[in-house]
Amino acid sequence: MTGPTAVSETLYTSLANQLPSFLSSALLQCKRLPSLPAVALNVLEITRASDATLSDYARAIEHDPALTARVMSVANSVHYLRAAQPPHSCFEATQRMGLDVTLATVLSFCLFENDHSARGRQYFWQRAITSAVAASYLAQQLCPHQAGSVFTAALLQDIGILALQTAYPNDAELLYGTEHASHGHTQQVEKRYFGCDHALVGAWLLAKWGAHDDLIRAIQRSHEGLETDNPSVLCLRVSGALADAWLSAEPVQALAGVMRQLRTLATADEWALAGLLAHLEYTLPPLMETLGLSQPVSIDSVRLLQEAQQLLYEHTLSLSARLDAQQKARDALLDDYTQLEQRSRIDPLTQLANRAWLEEQLRERFHLCLSTKRTMSVVFIDLDHFKVLNDRFGHQAGDEVLARFGKMLASLVRMGDLAGRYGGEEFLVILPDENAEGAKRFAERITRRLQERPMARIEQEPLYVSVSIGVACLTDGGFGNERELIDAADQSMYFIKRSGRGGVSVYGQ
Repeated sequence: MTGPTAVSETLYTSLANQLPSFLSSALLQCKRLPSLPAVALNVLEITRASDATLSDYARAIEHDPALTARVMSVANSVHYLRAAQPPHSCFEATQRMGLDVTLATVLSFCLFENDHSARGRQYFWQRAITSAVAASYLAQQLCPHQAGSVFTAALLQDIGILALQTAYPNDAELLYGTEHASHGHTQQVEKRYFGCDHALVGAWLLAKWGAHDDLIRAIQRSHEGLETDNPSVLCLRVSGALADAWLSAEPVQALAGVMRQLRTLATADEWALAGLLAHLEYTLPPLMETLGLSQPVSIDSVRLLQEAQQLLYEHTLSLSARLDAQQKARDALLDDYTQLEQRSRIDPLTQLANRAWLEEQLRERFHLCLSTKRTMSVVFIDLDHFKVLNDRFGHQAGDEVLARFGKMLASLVRMGDLAGRYGGEEFLVILPDENAEGAKRFAERITRRLQERPMARIEQEPLYVSVSIGVACLTDGGFGNERELIDAADQSMYFIKRSGRGGVSVYGQ
């Protein structure tokens, strides 16, 4: 597999840092990840140029005999053999097929594996081709000079799925084997399973190939919402939704949903859906056949659009009031449930996690780290001389200190960390994927912040507090359970207490 170029090295590093450590390790150790030869990478580079011609693509493809043979074979197939003479050169072949089919042929030839007909893999390629054809058509209307690059981005937007299927073959059925599952549902499953979705994995893979930054970023953000001022990005994102509707078990309802989203866009008048659907109906069958893909159910584009428009009209007139009422009732129930759930997890004084929630989360994350060979650190915090503070200034002042300390602690944790009140003046912070040194730096930020900011004011005088902090990392001891990990951090905290308070101690150091 090729490595990232100097141009994309910084972006590659950024993407690699965003991947959960266990996932990036699995991907890097997998020797069967999708890869592209130098010629295919050169073809991707050519898509950047707005003035690129078919001759440019032909010259790039001619450097690879296998690719050239594949392109010539496709151009010589029954569907494209309109002339008596077969094509004699790569240029004649690309001229006969056109840019979209040429790109699809080159990239699918490089990325197809022998098992591409497996359940889940077949749908992946159907969606990729449908998205690419739709994106190219839309780009011709909104940003014609970018049609080639938009086609390529749409074709590769789900390449991360191939990488995840390859790295985790035993889980592929669970993740991607459900027929007609929505793309949004697939992303949710990926995020619960891996901690990220295939869009990030695909962008990382493209950066590893050395693709240009524009394509990498387009893939990374390809599944975000339709709110964007960039027409090429909009074409890419809409193409995925349209492909899902085209391949859906209930295309009328799915297309009506897409049309509802498109109505909110400022460019809504520019979306010629009738022409787009007719283009898909005409273009997809021969293209799927050329690439050796099975055909989805045949669709009458005119009838599909008419039925979707009628359904959308009916929803607007007769169901909107009922849906609004149902949504309000659902929101009220969800809000009540969320508040009840939050109250069961949150310490009311500090607004941090309570002890029960901390221990439950630590238990789950401890076992997850053991099963996935990841690390984790805990930070145990005790406010110094808190009993003296309560006795001298009263419990109201003590509560104010606890509340302000909780707010300060919440401002320092990252997304994915969990901070909570463990009891009385004791606090615990769970830091996933953090080693002892990183946890120590986090603890030192707490002590510096306390030196800078008072936690209360008594008779207009600032009241500063200090803390004793113990740190323990999962990989620094043979901990049998989460309780032993907390005890190790607690012991380190008491070492600071006995040494004069106001500092940080790391277990094992």
